[in-house]
Amino acid sequence: MTMFLLLFTAALAYLLGSIPFGIVMAKLFGLGDLRAIGSGNIGATNVLRTGNKLAAFLTLLGDSGKGAAAVLLARALIGEEGAGTAALFAMLGHLYPVFLKFKGGKGVATFLGTLLALSFPVGLAACATWLVTAVIFRYSSLSALVAALLAPIYTAIFYHQHGAILVAILSALIFYKHRENIARLRAGSETKIGNK
Repeated sequence: MTMFLLLFTAALAYLLGSIPFGIVMAKLFGLGDLRAIGSGNIGATNVLRTGNKLAAFLTLLGDSGKGAAAVLLARALIGEEGAGTAALFAMLGHLYPVFLKFKGGKGVATFLGTLLALSFPVGLAACATWLVTAVIFRYSSLSALVAALLAPIYTAIFYHQHGAILVAILSALIFYKHRENIARLRAGSETKIGNK
């Protein structure tokens, strides 16, 4: 029964994570096909490149909210093991959504949302890291990478060591999806926050 519940949780979290809020907001605000704009990413940073701050903010809320909702619902239904399962599969849903032929976003907002739901202090520390790095360097990708790098450490300190393993896996997914950004950062050609 427990295995069935975990599989059910994984499936629901994946479907929830697969909802492409960036695409939805771009259509609602008449911004065109988000995949043909800027970096082609479906996340809030690319929505911001259209110049529509409200659409970008709502995308951020949607993408982070779906990660948090998956974790909180799973925890309420089957406990901490379910919460961890939901965190992983909500992330996988965003990165490889069934609704977009498995071509999704880079997972930063969903990652932060799952962290906030898993442990609010961990999520807060990761969000603060993202914000401070973004203010100083103005690179969304660098901010995400720094937050992802430190998130397992925050988890070990504020949550527990077993959870740090899960968060390290989520962080590795962030690094994998940002491999092109890493190359552009090294080359000095990465687009800064606020540039269209």
